[in-house]
Amino acid sequence: MDTTVVEHALRLIAGYGDAVRDQVRTLALSGGLAERLSRRYPERHAVRTDAALYDYTQALKSRYLKSAPPLAKVVYAARLDVIQNALGTHTTIARVQGAQLKAKREIRIAALFRDAPPEFLKMIVVHELAHLREREHDRAFYALCCHMEPDYHQLEFDLRLHLVALALDKAAPRTD
Repeated sequence: MDTTVVEHALRLIAGYGDAVRDQVRTLALSGGLAERLSRRYPERHAVRTDAALYDYTQALKSRYLKSAPPLAKVVYAARLDVIQNALGTHTTIARVQGAQLKAKREIRIAALFRDAPPEFLKMIVVHELAHLREREHDRAFYALCCHMEPDYHQLEFDLRLHLVALALDKAAPRTD
């Protein structure tokens, strides 16, 4: 594996310490990163459609955020570029209805995650749901994420490793 390609993919874990990045770099160069992740997360979730994703998200919202504003839409978004931008997005669309201002809240999850381990889907949905209460990525935001998913931080790290492995696989030359 070309070290330039690996360094480019490692930007996804730039916020972690040098020791962690060195371990991931070594694992990526040896080709063992994807294999290790597939052993740790062998299952794929069954939430394939937008309707199923909406129901899944609503169930989590009903369990942990009963008083949060309602969601108008939850969909898989094919146009989200997870390598460059985001894993998911939350938006509030304001519109005037008579003399009132109404807000619709939507969550979009990158379509790449239709075929992901269930733990990763839950982490992404939890992250976007937490934005219903907390706008910024601050201490309160991450406390809420950990309330909904106690292993949130480990799952976020493993998801970043998964994205590194996908980026390396995409950049690898094909021999067939």
